[in-house]
Amino acid sequence: MPSFDYDLFVIGGGSGGVRSARVAASLGKKVAIAEEYRYGGTCVIRGCVPKKLFVYASQFHEHFEDAAGFGWTVGESSFDWKKLVAAKDGEIARLEGLYKKGLAGANAEILETRAELVDAHTIRLLKTGKTVTARTIVIATGGRPNPHGALPGHELCISSNEAFHLEELPKSILIAGGGYIAVEFANIFHGLGVETTLIYRGAEILSRFDEDLRRGLHEAMVGKGIRILCQDVMEKVTKGENGLVIETMKGETLNAGVVMLALGRDPNTKGLGLEKAGVAVNERGAVIVDDYSRTNIDNIYALGDVTDRVQLTPVAIHEAMCFIETEYKNNPTKPDYDLIPTAVFSQPEIGTVGLSEEEAGKRYQELEVYRAQFRPLKATLSGRAEKMIMKLIVDAASRKVVGAHILGHDAGEMAQLLGITLKAGCTKDDFDRTMALHPTAAEELVTMYAPSYRIKDGARV
Repeated sequence: MPSFDYDLFVIGGGSGGVRSARVAASLGKKVAIAEEYRYGGTCVIRGCVPKKLFVYASQFHEHFEDAAGFGWTVGESSFDWKKLVAAKDGEIARLEGLYKKGLAGANAEILETRAELVDAHTIRLLKTGKTVTARTIVIATGGRPNPHGALPGHELCISSNEAFHLEELPKSILIAGGGYIAVEFANIFHGLGVETTLIYRGAEILSRFDEDLRRGLHEAMVGKGIRILCQDVMEKVTKGENGLVIETMKGETLNAGVVMLALGRDPNTKGLGLEKAGVAVNERGAVIVDDYSRTNIDNIYALGDVTDRVQLTPVAIHEAMCFIETEYKNNPTKPDYDLIPTAVFSQPEIGTVGLSEEEAGKRYQELEVYRAQFRPLKATLSGRAEKMIMKLIVDAASRKVVGAHILGHDAGEMAQLLGITLKAGCTKDDFDRTMALHPTAAEELVTMYAPSYRIKDGARV
């Protein structure tokens, strides 16, 4: 048998790459992992974690306002953007250290360099020019923001990457996109006092989510003062006397201090040497894999966003653990993508698991839809007008709950627990016989006894 420098070489130090490297090393395999930027990947360094910290920061102005209804007198408040960025940077550095500590503790070799494939078993380390060999290779290089290069003036715009490191908080921002990144940052910047506009080509934001939640969030955002322009796109961005000037398809001329592009993410495979190793990619540059995350080259696997399957951090970690089972434990294991809980950390928040009403209507002959909209208890004294929406989608034939959707405070936390419930195959009868926990918003999930309406053959009846 040929001799290799490593049993496993991982390219990419994000969640999927680090997990596969650390666990393989803990099993006694000789492992190296290479990362060209920072360990932790998109989620930890410039994605989910810093974004959630910014979400918390952006909520405090409403907390200060709400306090008056509960008898508190809050004095004059001010916000320091640079202080927030510095605190965020400190926490991200701490988390990156933990990722490295875990790898080192498992005896994985940590390489801080770009790595590119030379052939199916050979990797070049660009920092030194050295080449090494590995029996098995994992590609886990993640994704990157789509720069929207066809847009004249795209070089004047920022992506979510740069949004975490702005020198100054702008007075105004235009965000292009209607997905969760665009929506979350619109709420963040607005909450920090920035005049915020969202422009999106679609008829409604968050195209893959349940229609009731999409409309409910849209109304809440507009009610807060965020301008949302649907069915329109930017056609040109230029420098003006007082910032950037944006011309739209519908003929509007907009002005903004910053323009942020949140128009999707691309698999990060450019220049990786995949063609030299014979690894196949699709038309978007994503690595093509089978049900076990194996590429068309037997000894090369790919995990996470670089495969363009489900772009979520827990999914990349799950795929890594399935890779370990398949490659090193003689237990071929397919990742399970069914019933993945998802949250949008907007304001109000969205938490969802399972099928939307629209998707379920195509899949099941008859549905029962349970829907409640109400003012949460906290809002009664704070005076805030926003409403919560809770919705359960039930297959009428089996009584199985096939979708659960929440708009409101702590929706993401509830969605995680609902994920367990739906994964266990619970029926509406299970919900009905569960005692309510009062007074909570979540009790509504077990007290909606009669369907709000039914869907039969795709139509409401």
